[in-house]
Formats: sequence, C-alpha cells, structure tokens
Amino acid sequence: YLWCPLDSGAALLCHLGMSGQLLLHPPEAADPRHLRARIGFAGDPELQLRFVDQRMFGGLAVVPVTGTADGLAAGAGTTSALLPVPVTHIARDPLDPALDEPALIRRIRSRRTGIKRALLDQTLLSGVGNIYADEALWAVRLHHARATDRLSGPVLTGLLDAVRTVFRQALAEGGTSFDGLYVDVDGRAGYFDRSLAVYGRAGQTCRRCGGVVVREPFMNRSAFRCARCQRAPRRVR
Repeated sequence: YLWCPLDSGAALLCHLGMSGQLLLHPPEAADPRHLRARIGFAGDPELQLRFVDQRMFGGLAVVPVTGTADGLAAGAGTTSALLPVPVTHIARDPLDPALDEPALIRRIRSRRTGIKRALLDQTLLSGVGNIYADEALWAVRLHHARATDRLSGPVLTGLLDAVRTVFRQALAEGGTSFDGLYVDVDGRAGYFDRSLAVYGRAGQTCRRCGGVVVREPFMNRSAFRCARCQRAPRRVR
C-alpha cells in the first residue's frame, strides 16, 4: 500500500496489486496501455501521475484517515499516526522508525509456525515478500521451516537486521525487476536481481559456502535455500 495525505484530511490510497504501476509522465506524453487513472498537480503542471494496471488487481481510492500526526503505535490493528482506515490491520514495515521490535519478537515467538510464514504474515510485519524473505533467511543461515517458538530473541533480532539490510540494498538498486511491470516512477528497471544470493538460483553454487542452492515448494510458491548452510530442521527432514 501507498498513500498520499490530502488537504481535506483524507488520503489517496493506492494498492498496486500484482501488476500496478505509478508512472510520472509529461501531460503531452501518449497514454500507456492499461491506463486506469491520470492525476494532475496544481503546483506542477509539467507532470502527471498515471496509474497503469494490466491485470486490474490494484486500485486507487480516497479514504478516511485515523490517528493523529504525533500518534505512534507498533502493532497491527491499533490506531497509528495518520493511517488510512482500510490498512489499519497491516503491521509496520521493517524500516519504520516506530516499529516496536521487542513486541514484534514476542509475537513471532508466540506463534507455532515456520519462520518464513511468519515473515510473510502482513499482520506481523509488512512489506516482506517471497524474494526478500529467502534472501534474509540465507543471510542468517536459517531454514524457512524453522519453528518460530524455538527461535531465541537474539536469533530473531539478527534476522530482522538481515531483513533491513536486504531492504536497503534492494532500494539502493531500484528493487528486483524480473520483467517490465516492475519499474520506478520514471519507468526504469531495478537491478537487485544481480545481487540475489539464493532466490531464483536453483542448481547454482551458494555464494557463501559453495553448497548447492535448492528450490522447494512453499505455500503455492517456491522457497530457495542453500542445502549446506541452511539445513532443514530434523522434523522437516
């Protein structure tokens, strides 16, 4: 989710879905295919924000806002600073300065699930997708099925640090663009895929230990890990 506070006190809320794009174009530029909305700026008539969505899974909406400018909260489902009402169930993301890390670690350890499932649970921590979960787990040598209630606080602290590191590296390189749908507002592709340690590298050599990267089915998707330095828990074997 992305949102822009409006002078009215509401917010323009955007969900990109699987294929949505927000692109900045001059007004005279030809409309891209699958254009869904065009937004002009009173203070900058030389630019338009265009919402393009091929599959129409995303959307735009003007929505009410809850919270106050100085309100802070850490958990999902609580009132937080200027938060659009439709996303109050979504947790804070790893780079949010208001993230309450000790509370998050307690919530993760209270779950009886695998650690990758917990990372992908947007009510615990938002913004972590399949690619960056695999990359962070590789960084701390954890198998995706390690039980959350058996992981110590220091181990989870290290994992969250790894998630932040992966996020910052990916942001610095424009994200991971596997095709033309994943571009920035100027239409430029990211190149973090060149730095991926395990995701999409099945059969190749681990960049750290020389083991083999394997691909395993996971929640109708895939999980990538090094078979040598991210060993499966005994019960998974």
